[in-house]
Formats: sequence, structure tokens, C-alpha cells
Amino acid sequence: MTITSPASADASAHASASAHAAAHASAAGSLLLGGDLPVSRMGFGAMKLPARDWDGPACDPVQSVAVLRRAVELGVDHIDTAWFYFHQDVSANGLIREALHPYRDGLVIATKVGPGRNPDGSWQEPAGPAEVRAAVHRNLRELGVDRLDLVYLRRMPTQGSVAEGFAALAELREEGLIRHLGVSNVDAAQLAEAEAIAPVTAVQNRFSVLEHSADGAALLADCTARGIAFVPFFPLGGSGVPDEAGLRRVAERHGATPAQVMVAWLLALSPAILAIPGTSSPVHLEENVAAAALRLGPEDLAELEALARA
Repeated sequence: MTITSPASADASAHASASAHAAAHASAAGSLLLGGDLPVSRMGFGAMKLPARDWDGPACDPVQSVAVLRRAVELGVDHIDTAWFYFHQDVSANGLIREALHPYRDGLVIATKVGPGRNPDGSWQEPAGPAEVRAAVHRNLRELGVDRLDLVYLRRMPTQGSVAEGFAALAELREEGLIRHLGVSNVDAAQLAEAEAIAPVTAVQNRFSVLEHSADGAALLADCTARGIAFVPFFPLGGSGVPDEAGLRRVAERHGATPAQVMVAWLLALSPAILAIPGTSSPVHLEENVAAAALRLGPEDLAELEALARA
């Protein structure tokens, strides 16, 4: 993994992220994913495109398609999805294909397998090797591609080992159906278990300024040192941006929003982090991408670190 620095900015100037309504994702800098896929560190998560939550309410699919197209216009070249991101008959994969297929050169689409959902939205038992293979083929069909750029094995909470599922992904990689492999929702031992089978390009774990543990921070540091991309899911907390005085103070100093501060904190924390804030709102999309240009100073970072410890 090769990393380039974000676009230069004077942190002491406290430039307002909100003033950059059309900020480009490239302001976050870039990362060479897996040694051969250059991506902006400001990406996009597709989970919220079909519906605001697993059980709804549904989002307007026309608007979701427009959000995807606008994200690419703003320089987003890394989209994170999964076949189980659906609500009723609308899926994130289907929206991505409608909005962006045929995909432009350089657009990296990452997906996940492991969890499964029934047509009614209920969750299935954790996937075995056969289900993992079937899920990969489903992603290929739904996205309309011959090879997937990056596939994560998402560990379910009831699973201790990732070996069987990851071995199935490794076989599909050898068959040429997957370019790079990742793991999600794992600890250090499970990452090592996967790496004993095949190279791991990226780790996708829950991580935000207010929701990370010492073990999670240690895993991030290890990934950074060893050239593994770290992709936090729920970068804004997962259940709405928290109402915290410390976040508001930092945001006010920059003329930004608390959500922008949370994304900028992740980008400042490690050059290995790829941010994937998701939304179905055009306004929130613009705000999220504008966070790529927000530079937090030492005072900001110290205050946010204190907030995280508290």
C-alpha cells in the first residue's frame, strides 16, 4: 500500500469545510490499495442508498442514483457495497449498476460477503463456504462485472474463526473472480488467521471518534505499519451524529459540521484509513466530501482525543 499526502493546507488558517461545497475527494489524498488500485481516501458507503435502516423507510431510488453519480463527479473512486444492502426490491448493487455502469476506468467497487438476508429482510445463519461462493457470484451478476475489485469476508458475531469462509474467497481469487481480499469485523487473531491463508489488502471494522477501543486502535496501528488499508464502518457512529459539546466546539472553530469533523478526524488519524461515509441525501453527500479538505489542528485533535477517552 502506497500513500500520498492530502492536498496541502494551512491548519492554522482553520479553513471552513462548509465553504468548499464542491470540494473534491482528492483533497483527502490517495492510497494504493493492494499495490495496484489507486483510490482517494474519501470514498462512499452504499448501505443507506436503498433505505435509511434495514427495516426502512425506503429512500427515493431516483435520488439515490443521482447521489451516486454526483459522488463520482466529486472525485469519489471507491464505493463500498454488499449484496445484502437491500430494502424490498431495491438493492445497493442494483442502484450502483443503474447509476454508473459501464464503470469508468479507475472506479473501485468493494463488496462484502458472510451475512445473508432472506427476501423478507430477515437474517440468515452465518455463511459457510458454499454460501460465500454463491454470494460472490451474486455480487458479480448484480454489479455486472467479470471480476470484483475487493471482497471482504464479514465475520458475524457468533463466529470465532474466519478460516473456512476466507479460504473460499482465496479460491475464488485464484480463479480470477476477485482481485483483492479483505476481512471485516475482526480482531488481531482473526486477521492473522486470514493472512495465513492469503494476503489481506484491507480491514473493515467499526471505528469512530467516539466508538473505538484500545484493541481497535492497536489493530489500526498494526495495519498502518504493515500497509493494510483500514476502512471504518459507521464512521459517524451508525445511529446518527452524536450530540457532543466537544464535537460542536471543534466544528464551530472551522465553520464545519460535527459530521465533517468526525470524518476529518479519521483521515487525520492514520494515512491507512479510507473513509466511506454513506448517505442518500445530495446535501449530506456534498458535506461529507467537503470533509476531505478539512484540516484539524493540534488543539482540535487533543480535544477530540480527550472526548474519545471520556
